[in-house]
Amino acid sequence: MWWPFKRRKTEPLAPVKRSAFTTDLYPALARERGFDGIDLPQPTIAGVAMDSIDSYVPSFKGEQVYGVPESQASWYASQMFIGNNMCAVIAKHWLVDKACNMPARDAIRQGYDIDCDNDDDRTISKKLRKRDKKYRITHQLKELVHFGRVYGGRLALFVVETSNPKEWYENPFNIDGVTKGMYKGIKQIDPQWVTPDLTDANVQDPASMDFYEPTYYVIGGRKYHKSHFIKFVPFPVPNVLKPLYNYFGVSVPERIYERVYASERTANEAPQLAMTKRLLTMGIADLESADKSIINENMLYFMEMRDNYGVQMTGSGDTVQQFDTSLADLDATIMTQYQLVASASNVPATKLLGTTPKGFNSTGEYEEANYREELESIQSNDLEELLQRHYDMLMRSEDLPVTEISITWAPLDSPTAVESADIELKEAQTDVALASTGAIDGLDIRKKLASNKESSYYGIEVNEADYVEANTSTNEASTMGNLSPSSNEGQTSTVFSSAL
Repeated sequence: MWWPFKRRKTEPLAPVKRSAFTTDLYPALARERGFDGIDLPQPTIAGVAMDSIDSYVPSFKGEQVYGVPESQASWYASQMFIGNNMCAVIAKHWLVDKACNMPARDAIRQGYDIDCDNDDDRTISKKLRKRDKKYRITHQLKELVHFGRVYGGRLALFVVETSNPKEWYENPFNIDGVTKGMYKGIKQIDPQWVTPDLTDANVQDPASMDFYEPTYYVIGGRKYHKSHFIKFVPFPVPNVLKPLYNYFGVSVPERIYERVYASERTANEAPQLAMTKRLLTMGIADLESADKSIINENMLYFMEMRDNYGVQMTGSGDTVQQFDTSLADLDATIMTQYQLVASASNVPATKLLGTTPKGFNSTGEYEEANYREELESIQSNDLEELLQRHYDMLMRSEDLPVTEISITWAPLDSPTAVESADIELKEAQTDVALASTGAIDGLDIRKKLASNKESSYYGIEVNEADYVEANTSTNEASTMGNLSPSSNEGQTSTVFSSAL
């Protein structure tokens, strides 16, 4: 069959084009004109590659900064504060939003209990929990952590209705000044609406307790003492950088924006590589002298016949080769980039992406345990202080008895039905073993079941009189048996007493 890329007409041969980098083009002529080559400086440092700048920076690239090469120092300096508005824009991305919002939701998912001193019937704690819906305390906890991670910090202001708000907020917070009906709830403020107002002790005395920690904040033209706020800063910065960050800290978007960009760009390469992984090359004889229009026409025909099981034929002097780009381990490369995002945001990839991490035969168990520790740190270090202040003010505002309050967080893991049944079985076996030794009795076990919210018998009635009568009858029978042993001669008497 005739091959369409062959020469159709005979034309005078054009001069052969040579590359600009050729070494065999008129070398004698160049030497005649006095050209001896380009004199380029060569590296003279032993052990340094020609393209290496790790140990030497040319003078035109600048000197070192504080002992760090300028190129490296500039790279770190370029990752400074990006601004609150940019943090908000980046936080719109789905991956960044999950990294900011997921720990906030998971930390409060299981809830908590309030334990009050001198409150055996839990009257005070029940009244406090009933008022939580009015103050939307769960929403406040979630928003504090969520947007605190978005902006690098947040202020929670406890709003009090008073006749002289200027004097109330400018003076240090006084819990005893809160009376009935004064507490109105919590208002949270983002860092961009806050202007720190520093005193002399804040900036002049490094030994001061308030050094580089603003004593006052100006919000909406009003001055507030810092004690009226609960300040949440997820990733604090050293004192020297606090003015740059408006006396807050580093945000999650600032920590991961570069890695998120790299991850998304790497993931977008996957479909492009899949669609362009085959490269077909053809070597055509006398291509320089062929008609370009004929080549274009036949190339279009070739592309139509290339797919859908088309057949191609070439001449004996032509060569056709196909190169396939290997996509092996491409998924691991993509997932590695996303795992770096998870690492920088302190959220495991198993939670952030919903998949098992790639590499090192990881099962995700360590990541889950590490994530629970992170959530427990958020609960104890950030949320518990807000809850303590909230309930202290709520008791006084609702005219309830003032008492000490402790917060007990529920376990973060929710056991399955099978796991719950196994737990109850082991607890029952423990109770039987303790009862058989006389360490506890049936009344102790019944009280435990009635007060355990996870038990199937939670809330059952406990009548202590029944157990007192049963124990009295058992003790009388045992006493009579011990006082008249002669009446039982020749008989075997067995007394069954069940602790249950």
